[in-house]
Amino acid sequence: MSAAAMPDRRQLGTIISRNKLFEGLFALVGLLIVWIAVLILLALFINLAIDGAPRLSWAFLFSFPSRFPEEAGILSAWMGTVMVMVVTALVAVPLGIAAGLYLEEYAPKNWLTDIIEINVTNLAGVPSIIYGLLALGLFVYEFDMGQTVRVAGLVLALLILPVVIVSTREAIRSIPYGIREAAYALGADQWQVVSQHILPYSRSGILTGMIVGLSRAIGETAPVITIGALTFIAFLPPSPIQGEPPFINFDWLASPFTVLPIQIFNWVSRPQQEFHLNAAAAGLVLLTMTLLMNALAVWLRYRFRKQIRW
Repeated sequence: MSAAAMPDRRQLGTIISRNKLFEGLFALVGLLIVWIAVLILLALFINLAIDGAPRLSWAFLFSFPSRFPEEAGILSAWMGTVMVMVVTALVAVPLGIAAGLYLEEYAPKNWLTDIIEINVTNLAGVPSIIYGLLALGLFVYEFDMGQTVRVAGLVLALLILPVVIVSTREAIRSIPYGIREAAYALGADQWQVVSQHILPYSRSGILTGMIVGLSRAIGETAPVITIGALTFIAFLPPSPIQGEPPFINFDWLASPFTVLPIQIFNWVSRPQQEFHLNAAAAGLVLLTMTLLMNALAVWLRYRFRKQIRW
């Protein structure tokens, strides 16, 4: 019996050794890919820093664009970027979380739900220019909303909505089902389970998907060009806060706008080398904003995970 079993043990040892070898190779390839991506990003950042850092100053950040490169700034561009991203976040985040929560916790499992899920997944891979054409035909021409900050925020919200929905669903799926069963056993209804257990435990994953979507939206150019973002704007939209009641002003939503990617595109398309240096400095600002958003997401995710008690 023992002699007959020996070949099986040797074969099992060979299989285990081969699987460990494949596992080590896979880990090595994955680590190599990660380092290549990090080095490419680092090289891009260093290149932008070398070209654009000498142009960075308070005057550059708080001056309007100009025909003279040494006087040109990005005030209207980065202010427009912030306003558009505020609209995008206010629209995409609540709708995306609500849609993901409904599909995962409330929607019946039937053919209609399957079709919705397939379409949501497919929409995440649609080219951004398609969303720009949709916004141009629907918001600008059909609803006559103009080429404004609110339209830019809406089109970018549509762009990242599938990302927020999918990440919300994945975060909810990661919650052990035993938590739901324990809450139901103690007499909680479905909304209490969702609001007091599912959402608090999954908020780190939801936050990650939200920041990933916003990081994609902040650098998009095609949709905002399609709806008519200005390449040169020397004024700011009205302030959202005013000194008279009701102290909140919504006129900025109906204002024309520009964003940092548009300003960079405008400067790169000019023949003067000085404008190219301005574009590098603006790109450095845009990349820094994106990295700060991701760093904030990592920090918040770490804080939320520390607060979880399974």
